[in-house]
Amino acid sequence: MEILQGVWEVIQSIFANSGYAFFFQPGGYKNLIMIGFAFLFLFLGIKKGFEPLLMVPIAFGMLLANIPGANLAVQYHDLEGFFDLLKGRGEFVGATPGLMDFLYFGVKAGIYPPLIFLGIGAMTDFSPLIANPKSFILGAAAQFGIFFTYIGAIVLGPLLHFTPQQAGSIAIIGGADGPTAIFVTSKLAPEMLGAIAVAAYSYMALVPVIQPFIMRGLTTKKERAVVMGNLRPVSKLEKILFPILVTVVVSLLLPDAASLVGMLMLGNLLKESGQTERIAKAAQNELMNIVTIMLGISVGATTSAQSFLNPQTIGIVLLGLIAFMLGTASGVLFGKLMYIFTKGKINPLIGSAGVSAVPMAARVSQKVGQESNPSNFLLMHAMGPNVSGVIGSAVAAGILLTLLK
Repeated sequence: MEILQGVWEVIQSIFANSGYAFFFQPGGYKNLIMIGFAFLFLFLGIKKGFEPLLMVPIAFGMLLANIPGANLAVQYHDLEGFFDLLKGRGEFVGATPGLMDFLYFGVKAGIYPPLIFLGIGAMTDFSPLIANPKSFILGAAAQFGIFFTYIGAIVLGPLLHFTPQQAGSIAIIGGADGPTAIFVTSKLAPEMLGAIAVAAYSYMALVPVIQPFIMRGLTTKKERAVVMGNLRPVSKLEKILFPILVTVVVSLLLPDAASLVGMLMLGNLLKESGQTERIAKAAQNELMNIVTIMLGISVGATTSAQSFLNPQTIGIVLLGLIAFMLGTASGVLFGKLMYIFTKGKINPLIGSAGVSAVPMAARVSQKVGQESNPSNFLLMHAMGPNVSGVIGSAVAAGILLTLLK
């Protein structure tokens, strides 16, 4: 009997020190809820294919962060906090830095998002934008959703306790650019990073669901059926000069946007120069893949139950949806203006691609256009505003950082 009693005590001790016991403690149910969210996002990423390259790492980081006792949740929100954690100072006395704390340093120090932009630039063809510079207008117009939502978040600030910095971080979701949203939030409102990253990538994944009804609601069948002419050929010299000139012009105007725009354009220059094919491919593949894993899992690790389950998260999700919808609507409405001024030569649908979800938003423009005219091929025309939206979201980020940091 003594042996059985000893075995039973060992089992009880193991259970008492396990994560399972935590679920029976007050507030333990919150971790179970977050683990349920992690399962949901894994399902959406793996089964439904919603932005799987980042949705799956983010969801798994969320899962790890909410396993009690594993010490895999990010414990700090600023660089000073990271160094305090390393030295065991202040509120981190007795705390041990975990794996995610070290990985998250790349987010907080502004390392991962620019490196992602380097890879995006190496994969992007700016020819449609160069061939049709009017696309810049549509890419810029789609960013109005960001600033409209910022005003709305400021108005709702007293109700949901949003600071101007938090409002700016929420508004950037409207650009439909996950790395930019993470970059801005890590600078302005790092405590909200998990919720904003999840909202940003969720809406990027839902572009084919959200955008079409806005596009149809704001345009007529006649406008959607417009067939646009062929784009002019773009010379190699233009492709090489474009990233250099954009870097100089934007970085001088908005130095806070230089790291995003500069790395985006460096990646594109590596692709277009014809002399750096090996490192261009490395930026597109190995570097992009490695950084995506570290970015996704460390951002997911910020979504602990204590920081995620609160009324502010609901406000972030709702305002983020409004920002994205307003961005789409702004692009389409400016497209309608261009349709009028060009006497029917511009299809307004390409304006919806001004959000930065490349190339998904351009494909949605193509699909909705073909519903009204099966012979309509808008994809290359929509890619102009689409890649312009990538630049536009980085510029919008620079404006917010200049004004709010």
